[in-house]
Amino acid sequence: MAARSAPSCHLRLEWVYGYRGHQCRNNLYYTAAKEIVYFVAGVGVVYSPREHRQKFYRGHSDDIISLALHPERALVATGQVGKEPYICVWDSYTVQTVSVLKDVHTHGIACLAFDLDGQRLVSVGLDSKNAVCVWDWKRGKMLSMAPGHTDRIFDISWDLYQPNKLVSCGVKHIKFWSLCGNALTPKRGVFGKTGDLQTILCLACARDELTYSGALNGDIYVWKGINLIRTIQGAHTAGIFSMNACEEGFATGGRDGCIRLWDLTFKPITVIDLRETDQGYKGLSVRSVCWRGDHILVGTQDGEIFEIVVHERNKPFLIMQGHCEGELWALAVHPTKPLAVTGSDDRSVRIWSLVDHALIARCNMEEPVRCAAVNADGIHLALGMKDGSFTVLRVRDMTEVVHIKDRKEAIHELKYSPDGAYLAVGCNDSSVDVYGVAQRYKKLGECVGSLSFITHLDWSSDSRYLQTNDGNGKRLLYRMPGGKEVASKEEIKGVHWASWTCVSGLEVNGIWPKYSDINDINSVDGNYIGQVLVTADDYGIVKLFRYPCLRKGAKFKKYIGHSAHVTNVRWSHDYQWVISIGGADHSVFQWKFIPERKLKDALHIAPQESLADSNSDESDSDLSDVPELDSEIEQETQLTYRRQVYKEDLPQLKEQYKEKQKSGTSKRRERAPGNSIRLHFVHGYRGYDCRSNLFYTQIGEIVYHVAAVGVIYNRQQNTQRFYLGHDDDILCLALHPLKDYVATGQVGRDPSIHIWDTETIKPLSILKGYHQYGVCAVDFSADGKRLASVGIDDSHTVVLWDWKKGEKLSVARGSKDKIFVVKMNPYVPDKLITAGIKHMKFWRRAGGGLIGRKGYMGTLGKSDTMMCAVYGRTEDMAFSGTSTGDVCIWRDIFLVKTVKAHDGPVFSMHALEKGFVTGGKDGVVALWDDSFERCLKTYAIKRAALAPGSKGLLLEDNPSIRAISLGHGHILVGTKNGEILEVDKSGPITLLVQGHMEGEVWGLATHPYLPICATVSDDKTLRIWDLSPSHCMLAVRKLKKGGRCCCFSPDGKALAVGLNDGSFLMANADTLEDLVSFHHRKDVISDIRFSPGSGKYLAVASHDSFIDIYNVMSSKRVGICKGATSYITHVDWDIRGKLLQVNTGAKEQLFFEAPRGKKQTIPSGEAEKIGWASWTSVLGFCCEAIWPVIGEVTDVTASCLTSDKTVLATGDDLGFVKLFRYPAKGKFGKFKRYVAHSTHVTNVRWTYDDSMLVTLGGADMSLMVWTNEMEGYREKRPCDSEESDIDSEEDGGYDSDVTRENEISYTIRALSTNIRPMFGIKPHLQQKEPSTDERQTFVGKVMPPVSRAPPQPEKLQTNNVGKKKRPIEDLVLELVFGYRGRDCRNNVHYLNDGDDIIYHTASVGILHNVATGTQSFYQEHNDDILCLTVNQHPKFINIVATGQVGDSADMSATAPSIHIWDAVNKQTLSILRCYHSKGVCSVSFSATGKLLLSVGLDPEHTVTIWRWQEGAKIASRAGHNQRIFVAEFRPDSDSQFVSVGVKHVKFWTLAGRALLSKKGLLSTLEDARMQTMLAVAFGANNLTFTGTISGDVCVWKDHILCRIVARAHNGPVFAMYTTLRDGLIVTGGKEKPSKEGGAVKLWDQELRRCRAFRLETGQASDCVRSVCRGKGKILVGTRSAEIIEVGEKNAVCSVLVSGHVDGPVWGLATHPSRDFFLSAAEDGTVRLWDIADRKMLNKVNLGHAARTVCYSPEGDMVAIGMKNGEFIILLVSSLKIWGKKRDRRCAIHDIRFSPDSRFLAVGSSENSVDFYDLTLGPTLNRISYCKDIPSFVIQMDFSADGRHLQVSTGCYKRHVYEVPSGKHLMDQAAIDRITWATWTSILGDEVMGIWSRHAEKADVSCACVSRSGISLVTGDDFGMVKLFDFPCPEKFAKHKRFLGHSPHVANIRFTSGDRHVVSAGGDDCSLFVWKCVHMPH
Repeated sequence: MAARSAPSCHLRLEWVYGYRGHQCRNNLYYTAAKEIVYFVAGVGVVYSPREHRQKFYRGHSDDIISLALHPERALVATGQVGKEPYICVWDSYTVQTVSVLKDVHTHGIACLAFDLDGQRLVSVGLDSKNAVCVWDWKRGKMLSMAPGHTDRIFDISWDLYQPNKLVSCGVKHIKFWSLCGNALTPKRGVFGKTGDLQTILCLACARDELTYSGALNGDIYVWKGINLIRTIQGAHTAGIFSMNACEEGFATGGRDGCIRLWDLTFKPITVIDLRETDQGYKGLSVRSVCWRGDHILVGTQDGEIFEIVVHERNKPFLIMQGHCEGELWALAVHPTKPLAVTGSDDRSVRIWSLVDHALIARCNMEEPVRCAAVNADGIHLALGMKDGSFTVLRVRDMTEVVHIKDRKEAIHELKYSPDGAYLAVGCNDSSVDVYGVAQRYKKLGECVGSLSFITHLDWSSDSRYLQTNDGNGKRLLYRMPGGKEVASKEEIKGVHWASWTCVSGLEVNGIWPKYSDINDINSVDGNYIGQVLVTADDYGIVKLFRYPCLRKGAKFKKYIGHSAHVTNVRWSHDYQWVISIGGADHSVFQWKFIPERKLKDALHIAPQESLADSNSDESDSDLSDVPELDSEIEQETQLTYRRQVYKEDLPQLKEQYKEKQKSGTSKRRERAPGNSIRLHFVHGYRGYDCRSNLFYTQIGEIVYHVAAVGVIYNRQQNTQRFYLGHDDDILCLALHPLKDYVATGQVGRDPSIHIWDTETIKPLSILKGYHQYGVCAVDFSADGKRLASVGIDDSHTVVLWDWKKGEKLSVARGSKDKIFVVKMNPYVPDKLITAGIKHMKFWRRAGGGLIGRKGYMGTLGKSDTMMCAVYGRTEDMAFSGTSTGDVCIWRDIFLVKTVKAHDGPVFSMHALEKGFVTGGKDGVVALWDDSFERCLKTYAIKRAALAPGSKGLLLEDNPSIRAISLGHGHILVGTKNGEILEVDKSGPITLLVQGHMEGEVWGLATHPYLPICATVSDDKTLRIWDLSPSHCMLAVRKLKKGGRCCCFSPDGKALAVGLNDGSFLMANADTLEDLVSFHHRKDVISDIRFSPGSGKYLAVASHDSFIDIYNVMSSKRVGICKGATSYITHVDWDIRGKLLQVNTGAKEQLFFEAPRGKKQTIPSGEAEKIGWASWTSVLGFCCEAIWPVIGEVTDVTASCLTSDKTVLATGDDLGFVKLFRYPAKGKFGKFKRYVAHSTHVTNVRWTYDDSMLVTLGGADMSLMVWTNEMEGYREKRPCDSEESDIDSEEDGGYDSDVTRENEISYTIRALSTNIRPMFGIKPHLQQKEPSTDERQTFVGKVMPPVSRAPPQPEKLQTNNVGKKKRPIEDLVLELVFGYRGRDCRNNVHYLNDGDDIIYHTASVGILHNVATGTQSFYQEHNDDILCLTVNQHPKFINIVATGQVGDSADMSATAPSIHIWDAVNKQTLSILRCYHSKGVCSVSFSATGKLLLSVGLDPEHTVTIWRWQEGAKIASRAGHNQRIFVAEFRPDSDSQFVSVGVKHVKFWTLAGRALLSKKGLLSTLEDARMQTMLAVAFGANNLTFTGTISGDVCVWKDHILCRIVARAHNGPVFAMYTTLRDGLIVTGGKEKPSKEGGAVKLWDQELRRCRAFRLETGQASDCVRSVCRGKGKILVGTRSAEIIEVGEKNAVCSVLVSGHVDGPVWGLATHPSRDFFLSAAEDGTVRLWDIADRKMLNKVNLGHAARTVCYSPEGDMVAIGMKNGEFIILLVSSLKIWGKKRDRRCAIHDIRFSPDSRFLAVGSSENSVDFYDLTLGPTLNRISYCKDIPSFVIQMDFSADGRHLQVSTGCYKRHVYEVPSGKHLMDQAAIDRITWATWTSILGDEVMGIWSRHAEKADVSCACVSRSGISLVTGDDFGMVKLFDFPCPEKFAKHKRFLGHSPHVANIRFTSGDRHVVSAGGDDCSLFVWKCVHMPH
């Protein structure tokens, strides 16, 4: 039937009426060719006004909503909506795709913008975070991404005058972005007082950091930097939607319908009000404007495009118009003229000329229009309305004839009868009315059969019948004009219909898919002449079917362009065109109909491309007339490669099970066995489901794959080498053009492709991340740089890679059906073909996407399944082999001819220098000339042709050929049966390798005294294999049934084989002829065993749970073992031949007595004492340990014990072969494991002398032979086993410093909380009760009103009376005392030949000059720095990388980041935002300095490698489940590095984009255990040294532990440093100083000799955290925050930097007259610092934590308050104690001398202030105290006269007390008159302004007013220092902020003369000294 194939005609889009103005803006531009580019629905339109012609870009699959023009104005970028929206960059001349950008945004792409030189594109998503993304669009690569804003972003633009800067704007915000590295960092625009905070709709950037933006209220806001500097008010009277910059200035367009032109400085030039022009109307709103020269383009909300010529500005020219708001449903065509009529919810009716492509008439109605019809004579036009009425107009002048309203619901369909007499009107209330035209539309009848709304009507040709469709999909017929329903089938049959627009009915059955009952087809229209039917549906698709199409699921061609619903579709009167209209996109599409005869020409003219298979795809339903698939291919398509458990999931599964079984694993487990095995030979080749996977390498070896192994076979020596990097089935293999590298793709959840070197067998690159389930085809490009791969996911994704870099270049969905092959074009690296089931596609790369075009078969062929493909001698010639045996020859995308090549499928083809070779299912190899004209020669693969010396036997003649390759004078052939053959050109065939054929292999037996084994398989063969050097199959016998088990008799003469039908046979072991056979059982025989010794009995176990015992000599059954509840899996005899041990599928271990079969009960302890002749059991006490942690998801299927009973080998369901020490008692034994098989290992057997282990893979059909390497026998080669599952449970050692570092939680500033336990209402939220006095004084200002009262006294006593006060305008960081050594390491380095050192504390990087002590700072980090490293490469001199704390890894500004900067000029070179949530704890540069390695604090402790200059992440992988402390590159490598951490050392290799890791192997040294490793250093010849927590240093060769340097230090080795110039190694540890030992040691290159250095710090124990070695000097950073330089020759130590050890540094006091200050901290020290000399002058150890410190007014005494409630007074001159006292038990929070030095006030956390009179001498008796303090004391200040004290408390209340009585002063007026000696309070009306809006969780913690009394500095819990004016009573006062501290600034003070501010850190224990910059006079 014809409907089985799609119609052979075609539609071509000719014109689109409409423009998308609603919800979009800035989407209309002039191109360089003076064409106009815009979009409508899902189509990009390029319109040429000169030629009145449109071109279309149709690469999108959904509505386009954004557009940007490239600066050269030829390329266009468009973005669409959708679940996985993408961006297309396309050429406006050719309308071809240049690049596709995808896989990043969701929901849609709201804005796009190109940068100045057009290299980069920025896009904004419609997702919840409005992601901003920067692309290198040519490469299709994302450079950077960040969350844009919490609300919608409306516009984004690059700053064209500053590189790497962008501006975005939107709802209530504008943001200024800078791009550095991969980090996009925003700063919010500050509206300030200049303008209201409001929504910004559009923007344009100008010179001098100016940005102009259009606001919602019609103003223009002008920004300089990030600040609003002025507004241009009333630029428009409503929102400004569009702003366009050009050479002459700016054009803006707004909602008020005006266009304004401005010059370059934004002075107005002119206004054009479109509403006032001829074409204007009320409510016109401008959405887009483009100014070029004297032309202006304007796009409006209602879908018009105007062109205005400036000098005739009141005559805009209307270029395009379309319907606007609401849905568009009505469509009718004129019966005799090329006209179409549309009507819409916008109430307009429009008549379009299909010839002139123009609107010729328009009429506005009262109501929304829902349907239209034109009478047969073309005079009347009837319109159905939404309100139930209909109107008839005259077509020629649109005047009304009648208006009738008989119904209340919408009229959805109306039609005139063909004779013009009647009008049928269908309504939504399910009735059809019939009116008489001649009777002035009198109602004549009514049809009421429907139960649902009427959707379609058609008249019969004779106007006597009407058919209707309704919303239920019912089709009814009525007689006309009365409206009686017709029921008889006969009457219906004879009716001829004048038109067919109904969606249900026999003739259109085929338009519905086979199994769906949905009604999503909105409209159809039949073309009787062309026998085609066009349909329109809800998915935006217009389809062509054959007409009539009777069977469901007919074939079609489909056309994309409309966005969502296509509401109506009609043929024009002469069937030249199809008109379709879109509901939501308001657009009218006009398609040209191209009948079959013209099709070929048409295709050549415009072979349209498609991304989303848009153009004229064949339909999706299966082709029903394709010949039956060949059985082999059918089988192959049924294969599933899905796994229950993927190997990638094992680590997580293990973790989960470990959690459950924490208790069980406490016993110390057996060590792994000393023996190991090595893969020696593999019998097998994967041919049954793979093709073209067999090649000659450069040196003539043969490379192929089987199971999870890549095999390199040397046919001269008959040896194999193996690539074992894969962990599951390899499915494809390709050879690099130079024939030395191979690419292999495997099965997996995230399957990988490995590219490896055939000589070294090392991986060069591993590609993953873009496929699912598996990779089924790979191919290299001709230049060898690229690789194409195809996945086996549902859409068979095609990926193009730059494999060396490991980068994905492009990706696309391939096909729904399986793709068998991908081939890259040898001439053009950007082109490729894929071939598969009903699939041949020609692709080319476009940026990040691939554009595919289906091969065009034309009339030559049916869409066939392609099995193989190659390119010919030119870039557009291609050849493909089909499943029917033809070779198709293609030119470009067209099939030129087909040639019959084979009987049955052509599975493989290969291009030669001259000609081709093909191989097929018929077992014939054919050689062809270069155009497939003649077949030059054929070779049949037959036994007769085997060469005499050939190893092995050919199983059958003419096996199906799956792979062919040529080289070295031979043809290499791989067959479906798993054979590899070499065909000599002259004919003879040599068999090289063979394996079992398809079907699982289970049966395996090794010979009792010869190196041979037997296997039996489901492929119905029994085979004997030689394991000795000849490695071949010795004999084979076909069986009538498949078998599952076999066994040699003890004398080796007989071979018993159990078959799957319940029978078994005994054969002669040499000839394989039958001796005897039995058939007693119905189910599979699962195990068969001869009794030991003479082999008298044979035990035969079956799946029906019985074991039969036969007497071999008499051939009789002598016993049956009963009692098993499930099928039998394993059977073993004891040595005496009297007892059987049996395993069953229900995991029972049973014992039976032979020969009768009586069941015995033997306790487990006894069972192991019995001597067993063999052990293949997997159950029982002796092998409990072989069951893995994840035993619930995997079974151990087989085991076998060596004859010396020491090593148990097991095989399991995951494909692992493992070795255990026997007996394997306990749970979860340690083992060695080997991966080579892919899934199930079905059987394992040792040979008779234990020299080899033979293993069988079930599904991979391979037989693997492993050599056994005894303990002690060890070649120098890397061992490829992995150690056991569970890491050793022994703990890795304990040290307090390590534990603290491991458990510290790093919080980011933004989340920091109160440093003090405050409670109550914050000051800025308290309701104030103003006093009477205050009402007069505070009238908004602090100036008193003019009054007779005496003037208000000064708030603060000031010392510079008479001088002009100069306010402080800025603080500049001058000095930092502090170094972060307590929890960071390797963070002090020399720079500039040892003149400078670089280190960090808090969030600043510090460059400290050793000679002068001056410091300079890197202050770009916005949170704490945790690690620092210096680039050692001479090209990158003084380049430093620092990593910081962060929040979640969402790429926003608070995400963790790494900064790379120049230490000398502090320029930031790159910022890397990373995916390490929580923070970055280690950074390291590679040998060339170009790569950077970082480690995260996230739960996986991710390891990432960056190309830091580009900000590109190369590779990333989970590092370890516990903390990694350090990871460092080898000093000579860019690919190898080592990470160390908690019970962890790993050796990593970077291969492409993949990170491969090997755990350190301990097993070589007795009693070595994995400890926590803390530091790493490197030696020559791949030596690595790691420092441990116990003080030992481990020495590793490759990844194997070869030596331990015991007790290199007495405590943990925290730091190690490798000197590059001489290889010497410095170590630093934790030690108590002694005569011979020291915390720092210098070692030789091998770590054999050392010299110790003592650090003379005077501390009980030294803890070194960082070491570095310069010229003759060693630089040491310690836990006690000191940086010390040690001379190598004289061992002299000099302290360069010192700081407090533990914080917070609560106490801070500045000297009354000199530049000294004191600090007191939790570490129990008070330190005296000299600002001028930049050093610590003295420190006093108090033995208890100090909380506060204060100088007396003369500076001769110091008072110190302690945490234990004691306070001490020292004399400054001698540092002797003058007095001390402890009257309180809790911490003293503040201590103060009165201004006359008489009183001492002591405030504590016991809610008390005590007064002491110092004139009474050092006895310090309390004279009084303050009553009723509501909470703990924070700060205190004396008044200038010493009579009052103000106290700020922990409940946000400030109290004033009298001194010394301690009476509470309540009188607010009196308080206001006090002048204070100092002000450090954070509370009080005078400082109300210091409290910020954002202080919900965090507080202002300290404050200090300057000595001049006019400036105020504060410190807060966010770590900010802020500078305010004093007093600041207004809330949220203006201030400057200074970053640098970690969270919590504990205290802050001005020094004398207001020269400096000192701030003391809470978390960072550091003191910052800021220089005050005073305003000039």
